[in-house]
Amino acid sequence: MDPWPEIHRQRIAVADLLDGLRDDQWDEPSLCAGWTVRDVAGHLTLQQLGVRDLGDMLRHWKGGMNPTIQDAARRRATAWTPAQLVADIRETAALRRRNLGVTPMETLTDLLVHGQDIAVPLGVDHPVPSEAAAAATHRTLTMRFFPPPLPSVRLMAGIRLTATDMSWSFGDGPEARGPIAALLLIATGRFVALSQLTGPGAEILAARRPA
Repeated sequence: MDPWPEIHRQRIAVADLLDGLRDDQWDEPSLCAGWTVRDVAGHLTLQQLGVRDLGDMLRHWKGGMNPTIQDAARRRATAWTPAQLVADIRETAALRRRNLGVTPMETLTDLLVHGQDIAVPLGVDHPVPSEAAAAATHRTLTMRFFPPPLPSVRLMAGIRLTATDMSWSFGDGPEARGPIAALLLIATGRFVALSQLTGPGAEILAARRPA
């Protein structure tokens, strides 16, 4: 699929989601360990970084890519008001720019997953389009070199993932069945979605779940 039209739709959808939050909800924990909703929103304003922006991140290097990304998101979230964060996501929604070193599919995956990182702990309904979720899940499970595979993907080795709300499956072995949005969350390390899966593969995943 061409991810750009869906990227544009998801940016607007996330901006709408954030627009509907109460002030106190911005500082609630997200599904990302150690990240608040405000931090996630700040991160989503950093999807179109160029060479100059990356130079700034390197000046704030925290010893690894993930802590450096988190630091950049928190600095943005601290410097900008919620209204400014939402406005930036909305105003840049139609731009076909992405961060250096990633494909548009990573940009789309970021939006789909981080939208749920915000919505799920707040108990807010934020639908995930099935076809986009399937493409993002496949991309997540097949990354090999750069971007490197996520640690959560290794936990899914030897398990067949099957969507129950569309025609989609991946892998071989004992089957774990569930909605494609739940499979995407688990593939990206959000094991809170395990409760939506059934089958012997789901039991294996539950046993492998990090403490």
